[in-house]
Amino acid sequence: MIKNYWNKGIKQKSITIIVSIILLIALFVLRDDYQPALLFVRKYIFVLLGCLLVLLFGLRKFRKTPSTGKRLGILALLAIFFGLIYTIGWHYKMYDYMKTFNVFKHLNKIEIDELPLTQNERIQPLRNIFSMANESVGETKDVSLPHLVRVDGENKWTMAIQPTLKYVWQRITDNTEEVFSVSSTTPFPRFSSDNRIPVTFSIGESLKFSRNTYNAVVQRFGLWKLLSYEPGDVFYMKNDEGKWVEVVSLINWKGFFFPYPTFGGVMVIDNGKHDFKDYMERILIGKGTYISPDNMKNYEFLQRQNTLSEKVSRLQAESLKFLGGFSDPLPWNMETAVKIPDLPDDQNAQPFVTDFNFSDTNIDAYSGLYHWFGLEPVGDERTSLTFSVFIPADGTDKLFYYDHASKKQGYAGVSAMPLKVIESRKEFDWTVNKPVEFRPYIKNIAGRKRMFFLGTISAVKEDSNNFDGSATPDLALIDAEYRDVIWIDVKHPSEWDYTVYKQLNEAWRSSEGIEDYYIEETKDIDVVQQAVDSIIAFPRVNKNAEEIERLQMQIDSLKASGN
Repeated sequence: MIKNYWNKGIKQKSITIIVSIILLIALFVLRDDYQPALLFVRKYIFVLLGCLLVLLFGLRKFRKTPSTGKRLGILALLAIFFGLIYTIGWHYKMYDYMKTFNVFKHLNKIEIDELPLTQNERIQPLRNIFSMANESVGETKDVSLPHLVRVDGENKWTMAIQPTLKYVWQRITDNTEEVFSVSSTTPFPRFSSDNRIPVTFSIGESLKFSRNTYNAVVQRFGLWKLLSYEPGDVFYMKNDEGKWVEVVSLINWKGFFFPYPTFGGVMVIDNGKHDFKDYMERILIGKGTYISPDNMKNYEFLQRQNTLSEKVSRLQAESLKFLGGFSDPLPWNMETAVKIPDLPDDQNAQPFVTDFNFSDTNIDAYSGLYHWFGLEPVGDERTSLTFSVFIPADGTDKLFYYDHASKKQGYAGVSAMPLKVIESRKEFDWTVNKPVEFRPYIKNIAGRKRMFFLGTISAVKEDSNNFDGSATPDLALIDAEYRDVIWIDVKHPSEWDYTVYKQLNEAWRSSEGIEDYYIEETKDIDVVQQAVDSIIAFPRVNKNAEEIERLQMQIDSLKASGN
């Protein structure tokens, strides 16, 4: 058809050439729009090729078969084949099963025998921060999802103040001009000017067309990355020069048989307003500087940082269900199969980004931010803590796990925590108050490392999907071993360990035979004070009093004789 049109004359040839050029330009410029389709083919290439071959051979056999009955039989077999593929692969999730097993096979798993300590505990859960941030912006602004990152040596919640999704015109014309940077360790998060950083990003998560973060990053991909990479979470942090940058975590799909996602490095987007030259660059080749996982060690601001997409870390943690073998997670086995517990009232699913200190362990691991998972048995009625999983948040190719089950510790898991908190405070109205985000709290108390879960009580209005954040929320620590709930003062984090000891020390002494800890320093001060007081109470004695008295008597006698 095209050949016939081409041969009609010069005019038709000119039109064909012009249309072809336009199509090629569109194919190049609009690659961010069709890239999801290419990625879909990449993810399911083995299944798609298998189905295509069966379909081609089936149709070929169908055309060569003269009998109507045999033709109907071939069609029936094809229908049964594709029905089985859908039922087994998608309905019973066997495709995901094989993908997760591929993750497990290629995972650098390291079992540890000692838990790390937690440090720099964050007070507020993610959704409280998100709610309070949205309370601090105007009608035409939205706040991006907060992420816990390291800024100037401190752990902070950072999020962009960006044009709202409700108004398209602002998304086309405006920039992201401010970033919230709020301390995660304070009980009083402030969203005022001190923590509201003026910085302009002409590429943002809510912006339209080529200025959208997803579009700009995909446009930057080369041919192979276009087929195998996809943007993940977006973080805001400072680079090594102290300038604010937008860091996009990348997901790299590997393998031919049941491809699986891995950490693919990051794309770093600098701040600043863009001119016409930058506009043309965005349209043609996108924006951002790609840093591979191997080269991230050359950038200090990306080390011990939070740059790993949670989509990758969740699949890595879930793959530990294959520790008992390939067939163990199947319905007729499940002796060691585990799951990531997601609580229905908790608007932030695991992982919980937590700051861990590995310095007192014999483990080759950095101290800093990790994605933490508390895995539990598959059954809904089983809530014990089976594994604690620590995945380096900076994308380091390691996964550390601590096997609570094999050590027979009998710890309660995250799923058991809400009811224990509710039971301890029956006077609360639990229809509008929700215990959420039970992250680990591991400390050396009374002679050994003890594991607790730190939970926050968040309020939620009826018919609302957002938590109402409080600057001074109620906090509870739950002992994973003794199951006791300790309510702590959010304003005095330095007293938390002592509060725990005061409540549980008698139970620990009777159960473990430990000695007294946390002897009050005021007792020593009292003893010293009593000694000082007793010294002051003694009358002052003059050593020359007797000599003075004798001389005074002689003077008196001389006066008498003179008279």
